[in-house]
Amino acid sequence: MSSSTLSSRLSCPFALAQEWLAQGRAVAFATVVGTGGRSPRPLGSIMVMDDSGRVEGSVSGGCVEADVMSIAREVMAGASPCVRSYGGEEVGLWSVGLACGGRLDVFVEAVRSPLSPEGTFPAALLPWIIDRRTKGQSLAIGMALDGSRHVLLDGRGMPVCPDGEIPPAITEIMTARVTSGEAGAVSPALTPDWFVQLLAPAPRLLIVGAVHIAQVLAAMAMSAGYNVIIIDPRTSLATPDRFPGVRLVDDWPDDALAAAGPDRMTAIVTLTHDSKLDDPALVEALKGPAFYIGALGSRGTHASRLARLREAGVEEEALRRIRGPVGLPIGAVDVEEIAISIMADIVAVRRAAPLSMGISWWSPRKVKA
Repeated sequence: MSSSTLSSRLSCPFALAQEWLAQGRAVAFATVVGTGGRSPRPLGSIMVMDDSGRVEGSVSGGCVEADVMSIAREVMAGASPCVRSYGGEEVGLWSVGLACGGRLDVFVEAVRSPLSPEGTFPAALLPWIIDRRTKGQSLAIGMALDGSRHVLLDGRGMPVCPDGEIPPAITEIMTARVTSGEAGAVSPALTPDWFVQLLAPAPRLLIVGAVHIAQVLAAMAMSAGYNVIIIDPRTSLATPDRFPGVRLVDDWPDDALAAAGPDRMTAIVTLTHDSKLDDPALVEALKGPAFYIGALGSRGTHASRLARLREAGVEEEALRRIRGPVGLPIGAVDVEEIAISIMADIVAVRRAAPLSMGISWWSPRKVKA
């Protein structure tokens, strides 16, 4: 399975559900609708299953999936949708629970289909969801936790395909989610008997330079759910064979970045080691709100780069946005290790993790292989 295929399967369970329905299978969703303590998966995590036993996604670290699949089989066979709660206090030798000591509430419902006529999730909603996800548009999904009602709101906060009467308070919350672009979910405690979440567009990674590191980094980013674009006017390097399933742009980097329109869900990394390509790209990148801008090179290379950018008129405040040398300081040497350090830094910055400011406790030392 290619990286792009794996990424699409993991990032869009709704597309997979539609595919399985077309194959004549019964399908069910399991969604994390409540968490507490050290929960292994965040609110809104989705697992999709069919009646043949296929499953994609997860709702925990593996602690409760078997039990959830058992419930899903019952729901697909006609049982009512339900919320199943798991907590650390339940854990015993033969019991089902969370070893991490957290709490997890999982809502399980079947998709309405000929094989699951009692299913509560309307199959008609799937094309709407998939279309907006494919186009990179925000979408809010709200559902009553008895399965009786579902509603979608598009990127403008307008209702799409409501399924029954929707309480005004729920519509207001979903509209606020879409218009603010705040990814995540609303706890049922704030909206009793309902669960609301925003499916934000996938983050993007724009890589300047179709070099060896870019091949590994692109595959890694796609497996993490990023939409990846490789930018390099050197068409001998930027080829489909070297970057399967990746969008390739052969324009000059600054023009390509301007056309891509980086937003707050965009990371940009320059890897060419060629100032004629990297410098214009960085100048253009700093004009926008990308959450991450990194440049490959040693400390000396980065110091020279900053000097050139100052001469080009880039202000100090903007220069401080460039993470150089790019990547977390984990002592990476090989191409694969460097790609890991870069991807880890991107994730840390996006998630506002403490490591995003550097690993102060880490000290390099020789380790025998």
